[in-house]
Amino acid sequence: MKLSTIQHTLAALDVRPAKSLGQNFLHDQNLARWIVAQLELSPGDHLVEIGPGLGALTEFALPGCQSATLIDKDARLVEFLREHFASERVEIVHGDAAQFEVRTLFPRAPVKVLGNLPYYISSQILFRFTDEPSPAERLVFTLQKELAERMSAQPATKDYGILTLIIGRRWRVKLLRTLPASVFLPAPKVESAVILLTRREAGEVPDCDGEFFNAIVKQGFSQRRKQLRKMLAATLHETSADWQAVAKTIDAPETARGEELSLAQWIALANLLRPVEAIAQRVHEEIFDVVDEADQVTGIATRHEVHARNLRHRAVHIFVCNGAGELFLQKRSRWKDRHPGVWDSSAAGHVESGCGYDETAAREVREELGVTISVAWLGKIPASERTGFEFVHVYRAQHDGPFRLPPAEIETGAFFSLPLIAEWVAARPQDFASGFLECLPLLAEQN
Repeated sequence: MKLSTIQHTLAALDVRPAKSLGQNFLHDQNLARWIVAQLELSPGDHLVEIGPGLGALTEFALPGCQSATLIDKDARLVEFLREHFASERVEIVHGDAAQFEVRTLFPRAPVKVLGNLPYYISSQILFRFTDEPSPAERLVFTLQKELAERMSAQPATKDYGILTLIIGRRWRVKLLRTLPASVFLPAPKVESAVILLTRREAGEVPDCDGEFFNAIVKQGFSQRRKQLRKMLAATLHETSADWQAVAKTIDAPETARGEELSLAQWIALANLLRPVEAIAQRVHEEIFDVVDEADQVTGIATRHEVHARNLRHRAVHIFVCNGAGELFLQKRSRWKDRHPGVWDSSAAGHVESGCGYDETAAREVREELGVTISVAWLGKIPASERTGFEFVHVYRAQHDGPFRLPPAEIETGAFFSLPLIAEWVAARPQDFASGFLECLPLLAEQN
């Protein structure tokens, strides 16, 4: 959109750029095309654009995607967007992107996010769309250059810190280019930059307890100039860790400050202080009862044997709902031997040899969610290929969270409304474990 067009349109709408909303309208069309190109839109993608304004980026982005959600806080511009871009494949949302419910986007994955972010609220929006769980795969943002430099900073620099590490653990961040103030109306008083965030591939960096990682990073940078041995003293004491030995193991000087440790060293530090148990080390040791077509025990076998030979065995699934009736779903760790990296019931697990369904259900809730709650039986699913040859007893429980999720077993989790889950399952059944899909109708029958 040309500068003269923007000026004419704003005048016709009787709109002046609102400083309180951080409005700066991009008027360089070549630059707008280039920014949109960095998103690498494909025909199957769902686009989310934050702060589309008068549509300077929108007009170039919409032809390249399947559908779009446009989010703007200014009611005056929302009406303009609805007049110019509304269609069956475009949803226009009047609201604050920092409060947008990202979970609603899962049925529309793959999701790519674009935005000229208001500088005063950029950090909140960044965390909103990059925190787990998020269906976003690629994000291109224009924001304050200072923030872009902090996100993409290297160790031992003044910009390297909490933001760099917390976002960098899950996302690759690249500062693409800086922008002159002259390409915006009105011209901002600070420099701007375009950044690209792409989701890290599984295994690109080691797994760790994400919440614990974030906590020690914040501790380590709470007083930037102090050494880590002092900043992490309480955590070292709680975990009975010797800093001298820890520093040697992660190949850091004993006098290291937070800014001197790379992302890999910070992850190694988190794993030393709170190790993540690798499922692969114990998965084959479990012993299950083998059962016949009537669910009667006929023998025992290891987990590996049961799965390799498709022997009938037993399992439980527990649906945990909150007070609002939303269902908690877990995303399975990629270390799982079956259905890695997909969404599943709130808690689920095999019935070990000699154990019963009810006691196993209570145990799985304690082990996978970290809470002790009563469970109510919903029904039984017969063994089939869809259940992995498991007879499944399904239970329901109520708890509002928060939960303590074991990172070796569960990548992330969140509450979702049942209508949203139904929409998601219909649109993308491949996102879910097949056993969960078999059990879900039992919960739907109760609602």
